[in-house]
Amino acid sequence: MTSTTDADGRGTGDRHAHLSGRRGYELSHLAALEAESVHIFREVAATFERPGLLFSGGKDSVVMFHLARKAFWPAPIPFPLMHVDTGHNFDEVIEYRDRVVAETGVRLIVSSVQDDIDAGRVVEQTGPGASRNRLQTTALLRGITENRFDAVFGGARRDEEKARAKERVFSFRDEFGAWNPRDQRPELWRLYNGRHSKGEHIRVFPLSNWTELDIWQYIAEENIDLPSIYYAHQRQVIPRDGMLLAKTRFLQELPGEEVRTETVRFRTVGDATCTGCVLSAADDVRKVIEEIEVTRVTERGATRADDRISESGMEDRKKEGYF
Repeated sequence: MTSTTDADGRGTGDRHAHLSGRRGYELSHLAALEAESVHIFREVAATFERPGLLFSGGKDSVVMFHLARKAFWPAPIPFPLMHVDTGHNFDEVIEYRDRVVAETGVRLIVSSVQDDIDAGRVVEQTGPGASRNRLQTTALLRGITENRFDAVFGGARRDEEKARAKERVFSFRDEFGAWNPRDQRPELWRLYNGRHSKGEHIRVFPLSNWTELDIWQYIAEENIDLPSIYYAHQRQVIPRDGMLLAKTRFLQELPGEEVRTETVRFRTVGDATCTGCVLSAADDVRKVIEEIEVTRVTERGATRADDRISESGMEDRKKEGYF
């Protein structure tokens, strides 16, 4: 992970600001987004007793963790990370997760889907096209309950998917972890309402107003390290349902499917059984930004099979407690 301060001790966000004559001190677009996210982290730390930060090793959770470290620097972040582990992760992402934890000394909690399967709390799908993705909800809610989190940071952004576009920054969840899109609280003038009763909690989204392009431009500006699969590399893939799925030990080939080697990268990272990759020659951050600037399809729309279950697939899962 990169340092959160310059050599003179200033926050690196200061590089984004400038003086502009009579208009005074102004922030760039990225610096304004950074300042908003830092404010959200500090607001949660000041008003909640037991927050936690979801960390998958995906680019959004990596940027979120980077912002959290900035918010409390030079002190360590005052809450742990939690990974909801399906057991069907990309090896590169797990290696990255463990390396970040070792380098930063942050506390990591792992809530495992396999534990829920072994305990009989959920039933694993079998056969072609089986995925553990939907089983994450049980592991997530169990992790929140076991650790008594009253606020949980997530890396969802409003530009990703239409259900996520409905979310407030502070998103209330009832005692069952469920979300009601019709029962949301106003957030005028960036005033956030974290009121909740025992057993309820708030999902907090510091990256709500960021776009995929913002995320990558910030990664470039801050020189943030990411798992290698976000950049172009050669990999065996299986074309399925209009996507390219990576051939892994978790993915069962269907009759007649062709396995071929392509140069690809991942725009988003999730369960290996339902996360597709895209053909790409973008092997560094600058080339990725150039690709995103001209794309017209969201990363989840292009590469996530779990969002294609139905027209309201994501919203239905969020109502059940999913992020």
